[in-house]
Amino acid sequence: MNEPIEILLVEDHPKDIEFTLHALRHQNARRNVHVARDGEEALEFLFCRGAFSERSFEYPPKLVVLDLKLPKITGLEVLRAIKNDRRTKAIPVTILTSSNEERDLVDGYNLGANSYVQKPAEFEQFRETVKQLSEYWLTENLAPPPAAFLKE
Repeated sequence: MNEPIEILLVEDHPKDIEFTLHALRHQNARRNVHVARDGEEALEFLFCRGAFSERSFEYPPKLVVLDLKLPKITGLEVLRAIKNDRRTKAIPVTILTSSNEERDLVDGYNLGANSYVQKPAEFEQFRETVKQLSEYWLTENLAPPPAAFLKE
């Protein structure tokens, strides 16, 4: 893994993974995306454990796109872990979920989500949503350098 990961996509539904990756490719953007298919894999990736112990905190993803309804560890638990650790707290987390439950929305923001987007059902709208999310968080947003948090 020589290239830094720009996006960590945490999603367990194959169709939504396919749609998201297609949207990013259609955008003509060369994005380096890692897909975690459950909450446990996402945390191992982010915290450089297990199969990802060779990774370094020096190159965190620039964006985490997080589903809420995940196997093993829920999206909200993943979000809590990200935002409670000084090494990962500045990584923008966008919740992209089919949930329209107000409780999920409130809990997501209370735990530190940077945005909450309900997955559009129609493919073209889904593609446009992913395009806008990635353009904003990877192009427009100014993030602090990761090393700043490693020194605390």
